[in-house]
Formats: sequence, structure tokens, C-alpha cells
Amino acid sequence: MRQVEIYDTTLRDGSQTEDIAFSVEDKLRITEKLDELGLHYVEGGWPGSNPKDIEYFKKVLKLRLKNSRVVAFGSTHRPRHKVDEDTTLRALLDSKAEIVTIFGKTWDFHVAEALRISPEENLDIINNSVSYLKKHVNKVLFDAEHFFDGYKANPEYAMKCLSAAQNAGADCLVLCDTNGGSLPNEVKGIVDLS
Repeated sequence: MRQVEIYDTTLRDGSQTEDIAFSVEDKLRITEKLDELGLHYVEGGWPGSNPKDIEYFKKVLKLRLKNSRVVAFGSTHRPRHKVDEDTTLRALLDSKAEIVTIFGKTWDFHVAEALRISPEENLDIINNSVSYLKKHVNKVLFDAEHFFDGYKANPEYAMKCLSAAQNAGADCLVLCDTNGGSLPNEVKGIVDLS
């Protein structure tokens, strides 16, 4: 029987809402409550992005969680940077989280316009980032940013991005409808095809 695992993003996505500003103590109390609810994964934030998240990851190690595992969130390494010298990946490892989620571009439009690199370079970045992190943490989740938009525009390339992450050892591929513009029947159709 397949088990559904719940991954909560309240401490990162939820804190990006207008008029929400969690203190470190708030984040720690929320983590404990989510653990009491039995959630499997609690995304603690983006270590290195701000002092609060750095402090949270230091303090959360002292909590005695029974059900939840705390996850650090970040991105693949930056273009034109060596994977082992990238500050984002270093901050993820410095967080001491056993599980890391990294997002990477899966829409060729964003690869060209936002990253300004070739599609092949982006595949290398995904592969290098996942394989590097897998050497240092227990579990790596690959968050396929804008996956459904990317799949609609270029299904072959979007699938190559997933394959790059999977072949590098990603434990889970997260298909994201980042803009929220896909209807449920579209999502089902794409998932059924992929």
C-alpha cells in the first residue's frame, strides 16, 4: 500500500503572505504543533536568505520532534559557479538539515530568459546540484519549478529536467504549478502522460 506523506510549507511559503512575520520563536512553536499533528516534513525556510532562518535552523536541532523531519529549502547552484563553491548549497548544508529541497528551472523559457544559459547547461546544473547534495544529506527533493507551464511549452525538455534530477539521485520529484494556472484536468492529463 502506498503511503501519502504530507509536506508543510507554512514556515516559508506561509510567511511570504502580507502582514505575516514569524519570529524564530513563532517558527519553533509552529514546528512543534505541526509535529504534534503528525506531518512528515516541515519546510523550515531558506537557510542563508535571512538571519531568522539561520537562527531557526540552529535552534530547531534542539527540539525533540516525534513525527516531523525539518527540511531546508533552496535552489540549484547558480550558473557559472562551481557546485562545491556555491553559497546557496553551502547554506543548505550548514543548516544541518538531513533533508533538502532544491528548486530548479524546468521551463525552457525561464532557462533562456531568467538564467540566460543553454538548456544543456541547466540540465548540468540540476544534475550537479542534486548529486552534490546527495553526498551530504539523507534525502534530496527536487522541486520542478514551473513544471506544468514548462511541460505545456516543451514537454520533452521538462521531462529531461526531471530525468536529470532523478538520474542524479533525487529521492522525490515535486511537480510544481508555480503560478497556479493549470486546471485540475490539465494537471491530471500531464501527470498521466509523464
